[in-house]
Amino acid sequence: MTADSRSEPAPVPRIGAVTAVLGPTNTGKTYLAMDRMLGHASGMIGFPLRLLARENYDRVVRARGAGVVALITGEEKIVPPNPRYYICTVESMPLDREVAFLCVDEIQLAADSDRGHVFTHRLLHARGAVETMFLGAETVKPLIRRLVPGVEFVTRPRFSKLTYTGAKKLTRLPRRSAVVAFSVSEVYGIAELIRRHRGGAAVVMGALSPRTRNAQVALYQSGDVDYMVATDAIGMGLNMDVDHVAFASMSKFDGRAPRPLNASEVAQIAGRAGRHMNDGTFGVTAELPEIEPEIVARVESHEFPPLQSLYWRNSELRFTSLEALLSSLKYPPPSPSLVRPPPADDQLVLEAMTKDAVVRERAVSPARLRLLWDVAQVPDFRKVRPELHSRLMAQVYDHLTHGDEVMPNDWIAGHVDRLNRTDGDIHVLMDRIAAIRTWTYLSHRGDWMPDGREWQEKTREVEDRLSDALHDKLTKQFVDSRTAHLVKRLRGDDLMAADIAADGVVSVDGHRLGHLEGLRFRADRTGLKAADKAVLNAANAALRPLIAARIETILAADDKDISLDDEARIVWQGEAVAVLAGGSEPLRPQIELPPDERIEPADRLKLEARLRAWLSAHIGHLLEPLAKARQDAAPPAVRGILFHLTETLGVVPRAVVEQQLKALSAADRKALARAGVRFGVEHVFMPALLKAAPARLRGQLWIAGHRDTPAPRLPAPGRVSIPLASGVPHDFYHACGYQPVSGAGYRIDMLERFAAAARKLAREKTGVLPPETLSLLGINAATGADVLRAIGFKAKIEDAGLVFRLKRRRAHHPPGKHRRKPQAPTVNEDSPFAKLKQLMSS
Repeated sequence: MTADSRSEPAPVPRIGAVTAVLGPTNTGKTYLAMDRMLGHASGMIGFPLRLLARENYDRVVRARGAGVVALITGEEKIVPPNPRYYICTVESMPLDREVAFLCVDEIQLAADSDRGHVFTHRLLHARGAVETMFLGAETVKPLIRRLVPGVEFVTRPRFSKLTYTGAKKLTRLPRRSAVVAFSVSEVYGIAELIRRHRGGAAVVMGALSPRTRNAQVALYQSGDVDYMVATDAIGMGLNMDVDHVAFASMSKFDGRAPRPLNASEVAQIAGRAGRHMNDGTFGVTAELPEIEPEIVARVESHEFPPLQSLYWRNSELRFTSLEALLSSLKYPPPSPSLVRPPPADDQLVLEAMTKDAVVRERAVSPARLRLLWDVAQVPDFRKVRPELHSRLMAQVYDHLTHGDEVMPNDWIAGHVDRLNRTDGDIHVLMDRIAAIRTWTYLSHRGDWMPDGREWQEKTREVEDRLSDALHDKLTKQFVDSRTAHLVKRLRGDDLMAADIAADGVVSVDGHRLGHLEGLRFRADRTGLKAADKAVLNAANAALRPLIAARIETILAADDKDISLDDEARIVWQGEAVAVLAGGSEPLRPQIELPPDERIEPADRLKLEARLRAWLSAHIGHLLEPLAKARQDAAPPAVRGILFHLTETLGVVPRAVVEQQLKALSAADRKALARAGVRFGVEHVFMPALLKAAPARLRGQLWIAGHRDTPAPRLPAPGRVSIPLASGVPHDFYHACGYQPVSGAGYRIDMLERFAAAARKLAREKTGVLPPETLSLLGINAATGADVLRAIGFKAKIEDAGLVFRLKRRRAHHPPGKHRRKPQAPTVNEDSPFAKLKQLMSS
């Protein structure tokens, strides 16, 4: 038959009414067909996708019961004894079963180069006894009118409006958006970007198993994430609440070469936006140029050029020989409205299998040729080259044509067990799922396996396990589950309750938010804007009542439960609730509560008053001599000395107040003595404030007044001398009761005793310092020399020991008169000091 002699095919005799219900997406065509089918005694609907068939099977089961509904797909068959309704994929429709109603969904796929010939066959040959219905797009209408005489058309307008909104950055897309890309790498990259900025995205690709795809859609539908990243698999078979579709690419690889999307393809994908009466929008990401105005106009108006032809392949194959079978697949179409598609995968696999000598040897009878064709039609879920897929199918055919003519259990088990593993990354799991789907399909092929039903269950179990693992890995990689959960909870009306562990860890519904230290919440930072914002918002919502309750507990707490820590923070039950800062004077520091908006203003005022009362009592108790002296009436000269002591927290160098001391009367000195003030050789101080607790408080008050510098470490209590830390001001050590001297600090009262003893010895003309004097400070002779020099002595180690004397001002002597050279002390070469000098000089 030549192309010039082709004519319109003879239509199937009309058995009942044939209706084509056409229109854009979101028009309720499927619901109409389901209702019509259930109005008949029996019916059959063919869907383009397995997941669509499963979804509608579940719907019919709910309406009529499992006993009257069959599910038939390549990978799944649920057929009760007496089914009335068949829900199928288009390829799996059992056309030998007579039903009152028959429907084929997405009939415009007859123009698809890969599967179109199957849909065309259903259009030309599949009929219901009473009613036949085709669902699809308006673009196929002229061809249906030409190929199906007497067909009635029903147009279903889209319920909602679809509007183009231009380009938007990925990080600025509105909630409930789907981003569409056409390569796996693009999908992963976009999903990762959205996870960093918006908390996460569901991922939908054609390579996912139906179970994984449904789980990812459920993740989106539940509101756990507000974004989806998908390939064009989103354009069919997925019912979702999408408000906006953003194209991250406007070209796709069609199996042969990259090409731009046409207007119909853009509309099929963009039509996912908007549900029922809710309007939707579509656009592109900021990296792309704007969509051409002509395409935008067509999508918004749902007006597209009609299809010019449908793909057709001869279905009346000749099984007399291999050559006849291959030749019959290449018959030209019988109508100008039909064109022959490129060789489909099953044809390419068949051609590859015929190169196998065993296959050619055994494919000689019509039955063996039909079996060969059935094996070649096993889908290549792995999407490998036909030559590779044909190798496995040749092995299948080999087993089916010799011996018991079934695939051996041990051979099947070897293949299935290798796939029953959940280790590996996302790509590895996707490859295993694709491979196990082949074995699931094979298990449903009648008597090809000795224990077909058992293998159906086994392969389904493996696929489900792999699918769950894949969903888990996708979710972990592209969804911040904590952020997603918190965002969802924040949008709800339920009160958000936080749990606080014993160590202060704050969590909501098992998701950790951070740590509550006293009244300060420290959020767990991730560096991701969306995640950190969600944590803070959740903390604001959940922590307010808990913080208010904690404040009430502090207000009622005993004074003994409150203290100051080494960083001058007010601590309650081991946790800082406020910080001391510099006030109008050292003994009156400010109390600073955390600048947290979760603390109500009224609670803040009450807590500040409570803590101030405690602090005043605490300072008044430990620094009683100083606090009391300030309150007592005293002469101006006495008040001046006390003022200096207050400003320096109880210790002032004598040189600073020397002139004021000279002006004191005997009564003033007695008044200061009654106040606990002592006049040392080097310092004026209050000995009572050098005890451990007062000294520690004085150090804390110094830290409070110097918040612009890092807080130094407080000296250990009871030490006569301490090492000095680098960079710490000497004022801090004075406040703590220590005088810094040559890298060490000496407690002032002990240093004064040392200085007084040294002066007494010097006045008594004792030239060598006795060891018992050094023991006052717990130092050796070398250190003692440094200390003596620091307090006004000349000192050096000689053979006789630590030789010292007071420094004197050089006096003016008349000419000719010289001071007598002091007599050198007698040296005992066996003394410890002589030995020390020898060691130091060696």
